[in-house]
Amino acid sequence: MTEKLLQYLWNFKVFKNFDFKDIEGNSVEIIHFGKWNTNAGPDFLLASIKINNLILSGNIELHVKSSDWIFHNHSGDPNYQNIILHVVFQNDIVIEEFNDKKIPTLELKNYIDENILWKYEKLIKENQFIPCESIFDQRNVPLHFHEENVLRKLNEKSEELEYALQQSKNNFEAILFHSLAYSFGLKVNAYIFRQIAESIDYSVINKIRQNPKHLEALFFGISGWLEYPEDEQMEIWKREFQFIKVKYRILDMRFPPKFLRLRPPNFPTIRLSQLADLYHRHQNLFSKVIHSKNSKDLFDIFKNVQASGYWNTHFNFGKISSVNQVKTLSNDFIELIILNTILPLKYTYHKYHNEEITDDILKFYAEIAPEKNAIITSWKNLKMKITSSLETQSLLYHFKNSCEEKNCLNCSIGFKLLKDSSDA
Repeated sequence: MTEKLLQYLWNFKVFKNFDFKDIEGNSVEIIHFGKWNTNAGPDFLLASIKINNLILSGNIELHVKSSDWIFHNHSGDPNYQNIILHVVFQNDIVIEEFNDKKIPTLELKNYIDENILWKYEKLIKENQFIPCESIFDQRNVPLHFHEENVLRKLNEKSEELEYALQQSKNNFEAILFHSLAYSFGLKVNAYIFRQIAESIDYSVINKIRQNPKHLEALFFGISGWLEYPEDEQMEIWKREFQFIKVKYRILDMRFPPKFLRLRPPNFPTIRLSQLADLYHRHQNLFSKVIHSKNSKDLFDIFKNVQASGYWNTHFNFGKISSVNQVKTLSNDFIELIILNTILPLKYTYHKYHNEEITDDILKFYAEIAPEKNAIITSWKNLKMKITSSLETQSLLYHFKNSCEEKNCLNCSIGFKLLKDSSDA
């Protein structure tokens, strides 16, 4: 038994029966179990009980053992002056302070189903893909589980975007540029690409985007790749960068991207060239993104984006590849950008002005094919039904925030598993 599990059982009222008696044998009727307090102070606030024909209102404190009241130094703490009930799993000592103030103690050991304790201990000790893997059943997944997870993820992302908007004086176009740069960088170069984007005043992008070579030169120059040209094209990019740098007063800063552990199609050279092409092709990119009606509209924005001609025969500067191939964005990469960058931004932009945006955004997720990665494969091995990115985004979020942390007490599936054992 842990204190967190005890609080969980009290909050959700998971007991064999409610014929509570305190350690003195007095009947205790819980009129209101109180509001779970996750901050400092008593565990449950604004509770009310009836004992000896008296109704008491105040706070309730829970401990695994009654002696924890002493070990936690609650005695004399003004935050714990309005305690009306001390709830413990095991009453190991008598607290004289409670006797003096006539505060009842309720021992819960005999009111809790042992199956719950066994199952919870098994969950947190299991070293599997998810703690409940051995007893997982898709039928335990609650209604609207995926929608709720995706909305939680969207709201968390929205808070990040709103903070960034405050820093950029509400410039949504600049935030889109920064966010896209982050996505184009993938895991290895995400933060570096965003640093590159944030080091450029977005007005400069708008002024030079009609020429993709200028955008490439700007990105490559800030990456620190043009100091020592290895061929004629690099010479051209270097001259253009020096001109742009002087004309627009670009700060003399360098953010070198990494190549290590990347497949050639994901080299930062290719991705920055593609990002330049995206902003050249769509002079009103933000408007197109925000006013898109479905996932096909979004996909069409990115489907023809490609690295410039130089990269047909190169993956890195000055080194000619044996294969001549146009470097376009793959479908998987486009979907990744839409899911992780475009949809959160659309949600943030519209949520204060369009009451139906939640349903609209969820439809976008439902229209996109499910993602493919090791975590999703593991969910599929558990017979989880997965038909779209709505489910995959939900399951990735849930795995990261609940399963990986073994946060079973805040998991709606875990709650149902524990509750079912109590009802059995």
